[in-house]
Parts: sequence; structure tokens; C-alpha cells
Amino acid sequence: MKKKIVVIGGGFAGVSFTEKIDFKKYDVILIDKLNHHQFQPLFYQVATSQIEPSSISFPLRYIFKENKSIQIRMAEVYGVLPEQNKIETSIGNFDYDFLVIATGCKTNFFNNKIIEQNALTLKSTYDAIAIRNHIISVFEKLIIANNDEAEFLKNIVIVGAGPTGVELAGAFAEIKCEILPKDYPGIDFSKLSIYLIEGSKHTLNSMSDTAQKASYTYLIKMGVKIFTETFVKSYDGKVAEFNDGTKLPTSTLIWAAGVLGNKIEGLPDNLWLSNNRIKVNRFNQIIGFENIFALGDIAFMQTEKYPNGHPQVANVAINQAKLLAKNLNKIYSNKMLYEFEYKDLGAMATIGRNKAVVDLPFLKFKGYFAWLVWIFLHLMYILTIRNKLIIFINWTWSYLTKNSSLRLILKSEKD
Repeated sequence: MKKKIVVIGGGFAGVSFTEKIDFKKYDVILIDKLNHHQFQPLFYQVATSQIEPSSISFPLRYIFKENKSIQIRMAEVYGVLPEQNKIETSIGNFDYDFLVIATGCKTNFFNNKIIEQNALTLKSTYDAIAIRNHIISVFEKLIIANNDEAEFLKNIVIVGAGPTGVELAGAFAEIKCEILPKDYPGIDFSKLSIYLIEGSKHTLNSMSDTAQKASYTYLIKMGVKIFTETFVKSYDGKVAEFNDGTKLPTSTLIWAAGVLGNKIEGLPDNLWLSNNRIKVNRFNQIIGFENIFALGDIAFMQTEKYPNGHPQVANVAINQAKLLAKNLNKIYSNKMLYEFEYKDLGAMATIGRNKAVVDLPFLKFKGYFAWLVWIFLHLMYILTIRNKLIIFINWTWSYLTKNSSLRLILKSEKD
């Protein structure tokens, strides 16, 4: 008789695991509060009107349409009942033989409630659309604003100079120079300022010196104002206050400064770290449980190479998911399991047209070739041929014309 696996989360880890499990041995229930998988590395391009949200969103039922051993359920998971081998959700309880938790992360505001209430975030397709709507609405207001209102509208603040922050800042800088003057000839865009605020000493602080220096140089040349070793202490929706007392009027503050795991209730508190990652062993088993596993961003696994846990990136999630699927197939046959060992393949970020940085284990490089590598690898990870083509056509059109037709405000009148 086939055993039942419940997978919580349809991100990189959840989808990769479900694709690799042996359905002759297991039935799978995949549960997510959304009905689609999201390609997070390109959220910033939706936010800056370069691609449509449908290009990076993949319905879970479509991904697994050929497999009758998978059930998809759209629900919010409230908690785990480990003694009963059950989970509680918004649509009822589900039994499991094995539970795989792959709930990913949310934005970390470091307990600053006023910033949480007023800042924009970029952790979902919906967030990306909200930023796009907000930014274009700002320009519509700016064209009729008086001097006092213009001072408040003309500053865009991005907090966090990791890949998301750097890519957003570069995209906004290009739009400011190449596109917005054509759409709004009545606005002097030389007075529009893009600020990138970073608490550490460098942009792309987790990457190589080459990437840090190149990204900083590129952004400065593009007109981005960068403040390192600086923290945003408060933001009330109108004024951002920094830790040195500086106050900056702005209607737009995008928070990309950290992540926090999406915690699930019901598991022992002593297994959770302060950033909501849960302790797992080298097989991704949650410590103390034989049949409950955690994958990807939410899993904290200590190894010799990674004593502080693995980086919270897609490659880790995908590789852990594939190995866990292989191990569960082995568990069914009572075979020896493989321990997880992450081989870091590198990191990359794009700063704009013909500008990117790539860190490989054996080579660090920047510029046009790095930009081509970034394009190729991101297209490879897009799930369907149709979406690969759509994104490639959009990118090609934007590259040749320095323009796009995607600057639409799509929201309800009630908003």
C-alpha cells in the first residue's frame, strides 16, 4: 500500500521535491495558500514593469497535470499535530505518513512595527504588482504636484543592498533615464532621487570583492545615492529617519533588508532559531522526528562547511528537495540514506543593461558577458517553454527599444 506524503509549500523546494518523488511508492498532497509557484528572482522585473506577473507565475495544477498521484490543495496551514501525524489547515485536517515543510520566508522587519505598517515589500507576485502600481501612481501625482508635494514624491528609498535591492535600484535608475522622460515630459526627472540604504559596509555584501566594487561603481554611475553602514530607524509613510538622525521625505520605501522563516505552530520551541529557521539533521529530518522534514529557507542544517547554516537561496532548496525525494524512495526500500552536502555553484546579480556580476567557485567576472550569463541561467530556470519565450521576447524588445508597454496601474477603485 502506498504511503502518504504531505508537502507544505509550493516554492522551489516543494515543487522540486514533488517532481522527484516515486509515485509508485507514495501519494502526495501539496498544500499552499497560493495556487501557483512563483519565480522569485524576477519579482523585481515585475515591480519595474519589465515583465508581466503571469510570465513568472506557474499554476501548481498545470505543473503536475499529468500525474494523478498528486493532490493540490489551496489552504493556509495553521499547525502540526505530530503525535497524531496530522496537520491543521483552513480547509480541515490532513493525515500524513511523512510531512515535508517547505514554507519559505517572509520579510523581516526586525520587530519595527511602524516600518512594517508603511513600507512596501517584495516577497510575492502580489507585492511586485503593488510596487508597480504604487510607483506609476507616484509619477501620475508628481506631474500635478506643487513644490511641497513634489519633495515628498520624488525620493525612492530601497532598504537593503543584497541582490534584490541592487537589482531594484539599477532597474529604477534605468527607467528614470530611458523611459519616464518619454512618458512624462512635464516632469524634470533629474530631480528624482533613488536611494539605496545598506547596514553593512558594502553593496552585495555576501558576494566577492569584485562583485561588491563593481555593483557600487555601476550604481553610482547610474545616479543611485548609496548609504552604507546606515539603518532606517523609522518610516511613517511620509518621512524615513536614519540612525544618524537624518530625515528624508519619501512616499516610497521598499524594504528588502532581511528575511524571516514562515514558522509553523506545533513543533517544539527549542528547535526554532530567532530567525524562524528550524533545526534539521543532514537528512533534513527535523531534530527529534523521524517522519517530519524541513527544506530550503526554513531549514537550519549545520555542517562542517556551513556551521552557521546554508545560504537561503534557491539552489540550496532545490538540491535539498531532490536529495530528500531520493532518500524517501530509499526509506521505502530500507536502503541506506545519503547525507546532504551543498556544493556552492556561485551567485550573481544584474545591475542593469549590459551590467551584471557573477561569482563562480573558480572565476569572478562582471560586465556584458556576466549579463549574458545571468540572462541565460535565469531563462533556464523558468519552468515552461512558453514562459521562456515570452520573457525572452520582452527582454529583447526592451533591449532594442529601451522601452516596454507594461506600465499599467492595475488595481480596484476601492484600493
